[in-house]
Amino acid sequence: MNDTPRMILPGLSGKRIAISAGAGGIGLCIARELARQGARLAICDVDPAALKASSAALGAEVAMLADVSDEAQVAAFFKAIETGMGGLDALVNNAGIAGPTGGVDAISTADWRRCIDICLTGQFLCTHYAVPMLRAAGGGAIVNISSSAGKFGYAFRTPYASAKWGVVGFTQSLAKELGPDNIRANAILPGIIAGPRIEKVIAARAEQTGVSHEAMTERYLSNVSLRRMTPPEDVADMAAFLIADTGRNLSGQSFPVDGNVETL
Repeated sequence: MNDTPRMILPGLSGKRIAISAGAGGIGLCIARELARQGARLAICDVDPAALKASSAALGAEVAMLADVSDEAQVAAFFKAIETGMGGLDALVNNAGIAGPTGGVDAISTADWRRCIDICLTGQFLCTHYAVPMLRAAGGGAIVNISSSAGKFGYAFRTPYASAKWGVVGFTQSLAKELGPDNIRANAILPGIIAGPRIEKVIAARAEQTGVSHEAMTERYLSNVSLRRMTPPEDVADMAAFLIADTGRNLSGQSFPVDGNVETL
């Protein structure tokens, strides 16, 4: 167990922060870290049981069921933030799905669209409704969760890679557009994050290629310089750093948190 004291970052206490898909996985880790830093939280998710448990544990001021690909649900979430919290200081666009595994000629149009809608369009929708509140607050921060797949081609995961490359372009465009409003936008590119989601991805790829789960895991880790998966808490630390005053001059950047993924 690591007994190293955890740092409290300047400028996070009292900040009003919205996190999409904040009831599980990386989103929950980010929410926990921001709560520890004294931030005020609004979270949405599509899992009602996880949302109920997480919001209670976090003390979230707003907790709503919302699919980020559905504009009406996103609009209702941000309306609840405006009403319940009086505004917004930062947004974490975390919601995403792994999407299908398969050749481009085998992936269905519906699966393609669902992945793009959640992983990319969902970030647009959340940002669309968040920006007026960030402007009203005098500025703020947007953190978009991309992926190592946002800098490498990813065979048999074309919808996911396309969406995550799109997130990087979206982030750089936001930084240029919103910088004069004192709104910073950065992307985090997680690599192979330890947890059930990557295990499902590895299982699907192993089945497709006819190798064992263990062999496919080794294949994935062989492309990481540090030869290990990344704990989701490391992504949370980066998100907190970027939103806090420590990140006040960082914008338009993409930060890998991945042990140096060399290729996919």
